[in-house]
Amino acid sequence: MKTKMKSFKIKFLIGAAVISMSAAGCSDILEEEPRSLYTPEYFQSERGVQGGLTSMYAHLRYIYGDAYYYNTTQTGTDEVTYGRDADENFLVMDLSGRGVINSNNSRADRLWTNAFPNINTASGIIENGTAVSTISPALIAEARFFRAFDYFLLVQTFGGVPLDLGAGELKFNTNPIRTSVRNTVPEVYTKAIFPDLLQAVNDLPTNPRVIGGATKTLARLYLAKAYLTYAWWLENPNNIPTYPATPRTDPNGRNAQYYYQQAYDLAVAGIENPGPFRLQATYYDVNLAQNDRNSELMLYADHTETSELYNGGSLTFGTGNSPDNFAGWMMTWNYTNIRSAANPNGTGPFSSVQREAAQPLGRPWTRMAPTIGAVENTFADKTNDSRYDGTFTTVYRGNWPKAGGNQPAVAYNANNLPVSPGQPILTFLNEEPATAINYPTGGGKSNVGAGELPGRADYVISPRGISRIVYPGLWKLGPYRTDNAGGLGQPNAGSTRPFNIAKFSELYFVAAEAAVKGATTKAGMTARELINVIRARAGKWRYDNNGNMAKVQDNSAAMVAATPATIDINYILAERSREYYGEGYRWYDLVRTQKWNELASTYRIAGNNYGDHTPVTVTRTIQPHHYLRPIPQGQLDRMDVPAEVKATYQNPGYL
Repeated sequence: MKTKMKSFKIKFLIGAAVISMSAAGCSDILEEEPRSLYTPEYFQSERGVQGGLTSMYAHLRYIYGDAYYYNTTQTGTDEVTYGRDADENFLVMDLSGRGVINSNNSRADRLWTNAFPNINTASGIIENGTAVSTISPALIAEARFFRAFDYFLLVQTFGGVPLDLGAGELKFNTNPIRTSVRNTVPEVYTKAIFPDLLQAVNDLPTNPRVIGGATKTLARLYLAKAYLTYAWWLENPNNIPTYPATPRTDPNGRNAQYYYQQAYDLAVAGIENPGPFRLQATYYDVNLAQNDRNSELMLYADHTETSELYNGGSLTFGTGNSPDNFAGWMMTWNYTNIRSAANPNGTGPFSSVQREAAQPLGRPWTRMAPTIGAVENTFADKTNDSRYDGTFTTVYRGNWPKAGGNQPAVAYNANNLPVSPGQPILTFLNEEPATAINYPTGGGKSNVGAGELPGRADYVISPRGISRIVYPGLWKLGPYRTDNAGGLGQPNAGSTRPFNIAKFSELYFVAAEAAVKGATTKAGMTARELINVIRARAGKWRYDNNGNMAKVQDNSAAMVAATPATIDINYILAERSREYYGEGYRWYDLVRTQKWNELASTYRIAGNNYGDHTPVTVTRTIQPHHYLRPIPQGQLDRMDVPAEVKATYQNPGYL
């Protein structure tokens, strides 16, 4: 592996994740001891093991919440395309003729460069901590979980990856090494991921050692996901190539059906033995910022507004680099360009929706945009199903007095009608209206090309009018601060919210998918019954997010009745998109099931200019080699091997 694999960079310790202690008598925050490298002796004490584990939770923030890695998980899918201000990092991932993915511009490098140092640290804990009788197996199990966690991400993203980092397979390396050999996909699963997760399920506690810490239920989820993904890999329904080239056979002689059954059984065991985890009562509550770290969330990359040290980044201005949580900026369009008028005759334009550190708003970068298909088809039912309302910002409300100074008391908006602070300035409609929207040429009065409907004071855009420059924002990833003091707060900082990684709800999806693939099911836990647990919850409302008002309504019966009698993989994928839209799942879901071409080879969206509301159909060229990302150029550059060895190290099809 890379030079200085022995050195676990100090940046992984400084600003480590804030993790509140759940054990009685413990301090509120894990103590940190910044170190430039780890030695075997360091991991032969409980203090050393806990220090290494703290760094593992911290390393999550260099992957999750990093916008460039986030882009690789979303752009180019049926959920997301590039936005107007996208650069090469985003354009190439769309596979729509705006560039070619290569080893330099694929930002999956964020995963590669951050996972392997963490894997080496985990091996150091496992190898050395196990030899000390006073160190609890539960602590070692946390390291096993994270080693498997990283290898699982890597093998899904790149195919086979190295198990030997310089000292032997799964051994702690303390020497610089500039050679590397990739293992095959079955070897990574059967030698690393499965054994580590099986041990983690056995040894991890039911209740987390620290809030947000690894648990038995979390390990069950990841083992079930790994079994499910490996089963698909063995089956290979569309004959997608793998690399390094190897037969699609299991070293232990088991077939895909065996692993589908294991996935089902593990996921159901997680549902039946949830520990402290449970589904939230409504979908709105899952992603509501004030309810962060709730009992549905099993793992997250954490942040805080109380300390730049523990947050890992500035609390006033984010640089657009990890460990800041800035993924949410990417699908935020520049709503601050909206203009209302200060005078009843429509004169005196001013910015009526200011940049604010609030969940519906945040910092706009316009690098990614939702497809029209996602808004119109994936979320077709916006009446019974609460998930569209709990995913997007579709109503932009006036907040101009929070900017301070001499501000108008009333804004004059669409049709020159008055709007007070807090009322809608611009609305993305749920459906195409019966009356045609009067769209302007160019920016128009709203300055962003929004249209007018008779009698409405808010500017409007319909689902088919969504463009690369103006579109519903991603509410679920929006920022939240408690220190705004009635003003706009610090909207230019990275989000101080946790980036959610694992949810209890996914156990239902994993079990349902395995059932669709032929797993024998338990009574009351067929694919349809499992999915209906999720859909029933989606039908329950307690708050109309974009209406900004209480809404106590139970549409669960209608949601369950609308579920098809027979569930197939496409329906599972549609439900996964409704549940996890924009959370970094989609590329992995489409690659696992080999449905990427079928579901995402075309999409619709309008263009780059204000006033453009004419959708066009865009065609993507998704080739078989795209089902793996390229090995990063940085890895190849650090290998001191002949050019032909580097060429064979790279995944085929990439420069």
